[in-house]
Amino acid sequence: MVRVKRGNVARKRRKKILQLAKGYRGAHSRLFRVANQQVMKALRYSYVGRKQKKRIFRKLWIKRLGTAAKSQGITYSKLIYVLKQAEYRLNRKMLSQLAIFDYSTFRFIILLATAKDKASKY
Repeated sequence: MVRVKRGNVARKRRKKILQLAKGYRGAHSRLFRVANQQVMKALRYSYVGRKQKKRIFRKLWIKRLGTAAKSQGITYSKLIYVLKQAEYRLNRKMLSQLAIFDYSTFRFIILLATAKDKASKY
């Protein structure tokens, strides 16, 4: 059987891992075995983090909408219900941006939606 020399391939693989581990403290950025473990862990965390980011932002938008709606004398759940009934297709992100940067428009949307909801009940 022919002898296989893996010098080049192995070095490239190790170098790639050590490159990813740059900025880690101590042996975590210098020694391959330790760096490899830390890189794998970091990649796992980044995967999970990408999923959590979506949840965290949705929570933030809901909190912002809740406080903005309260200042208009309406609860968050009632606001969402009224907007759905009025068939306004604004998502929570856009509504929270309006509540922060263009409060008068946000108030106007709430007034229109509540008026439409009251009119549809009678």
